[in-house]
Amino acid sequence: MKVLVTDPIADAGLDRLREAGHEVVTAYDVEGDDLFDAVSDAHGLIVRSGTDVSAELFEAAEELVIVGRAGIGVDNIDIEAATDHGVIVANAPEGNVRAAAEHTVAMAFAAARSIPQAHVRLKDGEWAKGDYLGTEVNGKTLGVVGLGRVGQEVAKKFDSLGMDIVAFDPYIGEERATQLGAELVEFDECMEQADFLTVHTPLTPETEGMISTDELELMGGGYLVNCARGGVVDEAALATAVEEGVLDGAAVDVFAEEPVSPDNPLLSVENVVVTPHLGASTSAAQENVATSTADQVVAALAGEPVMNALNAPSVDESAFPRIEPYIGLAETAGRIATQLFDGRVSEIEVVYEGDIAEEGVDLITASALKGVFTPLEWQVNAVNAPRMAEERGIDVSETKTMQAEDFQSLVTVRVGDGEDSLAVCGTLFAGEDPRIVRIDGYRVDAIPHGHMLVARNYDKPGVIGFIGTVLGEVDVNIAGMFNARRAAPGGEALTVYNLDDEVPEDTLQKLLEDDRLIEAKYITLNGTVE
Repeated sequence: MKVLVTDPIADAGLDRLREAGHEVVTAYDVEGDDLFDAVSDAHGLIVRSGTDVSAELFEAAEELVIVGRAGIGVDNIDIEAATDHGVIVANAPEGNVRAAAEHTVAMAFAAARSIPQAHVRLKDGEWAKGDYLGTEVNGKTLGVVGLGRVGQEVAKKFDSLGMDIVAFDPYIGEERATQLGAELVEFDECMEQADFLTVHTPLTPETEGMISTDELELMGGGYLVNCARGGVVDEAALATAVEEGVLDGAAVDVFAEEPVSPDNPLLSVENVVVTPHLGASTSAAQENVATSTADQVVAALAGEPVMNALNAPSVDESAFPRIEPYIGLAETAGRIATQLFDGRVSEIEVVYEGDIAEEGVDLITASALKGVFTPLEWQVNAVNAPRMAEERGIDVSETKTMQAEDFQSLVTVRVGDGEDSLAVCGTLFAGEDPRIVRIDGYRVDAIPHGHMLVARNYDKPGVIGFIGTVLGEVDVNIAGMFNARRAAPGGEALTVYNLDDEVPEDTLQKLLEDDRLIEAKYITLNGTVE
């Protein structure tokens, strides 16, 4: 498959893709219509911050399976559009954490000790020892805005240097913050207490410009460090705050516009230390993010879970072997259920019983939804199936119970319209052999494969022979048959036939002309049913 790489990454990542058998195309200067042409037949796309992965790009990339971001920030990727098109977006959050944290620490020290300013003057022959009185970090308070991976690493490093840590992050629990030696506080309190404030939030509509004039005045001195994302801190407000002495200094590695404009106000303020987005610029970090991103692209193109997917269910690598067989089973159960159900699906319930209920099942549930929608829709996968359910007002629920009658594990997909419903239950024999064991309450032992006919009839002699004869008249061979009845002889029965070929519509009608048959449904597990 073709993988397009539009921003430079370490050779180790490119080698990983080639070793997996993929065609790697590098196009580092492509943009506009040329970018759309280049991505039109790509199955994977790897970018950094330089490529705008827009909704228009997804429209042009009909074959695209995954966009891999070689780094953490994904504000250059339209994740909503990716989800709508069923494209996985994944980043590499671990690869450059250490590098970004170390650069944050370095920038804080550089600002507090005026290292760049003193360096320049000494290089110019000026011994300005008396002009710089630095600030020690020991005994001071560090404020952390955003206690994610990088924020946590920075907090740990400064905690070891004798700083008190306060943090604002509405998405982290107090117990985890305490483990890091940090006290969770509200945003304004974090600003007020901080002698040094470090920012580690993504750039979103909620965080854009979140630190501006009013927030900086809360600090009343001290230093601000931003090695996260440009645009979180109002650059003009920060420049003014340092210039007017509201802050003692600042250190900035990221900018709202990159490369930075020569007239950016931060460049002209002496007590603002600036670097050109160097946070992840170490050889180790570049190799780590490149190989991590490549591994996720390889996994996605192989149909395997992506560990750092941002818009699709992911699963821990160690747990994947335990749930992998149930992914296809749930999808198959969903496909069968929706083709058997006569009403408009407005409710979907996925029930997990037995050992499987102890696992993380988000990916399995998403696959069940994919199965329900595949016979009805084009371009559906585990990425956009949950979105499709939400947009169509379909109520999705998930139930777990540790008890499974007669089976070690059981997965049930139930579809309904608010009044009627139909359930299909599946399990695994010998750990990996999928079987459908109940359909609408009938106990069966059916192998889900290819073409199937599900017939519900009155339990009378000759029905199975009649069905076999009618199918034989059109050269449809029966490969297997599984019969069940729910009540005493003479009631209703259900039979699942595995077939070698598709059942013509007029053949179904001929079957239903016999008054012993209640229902006969042709099911395909090979593709989309019109």
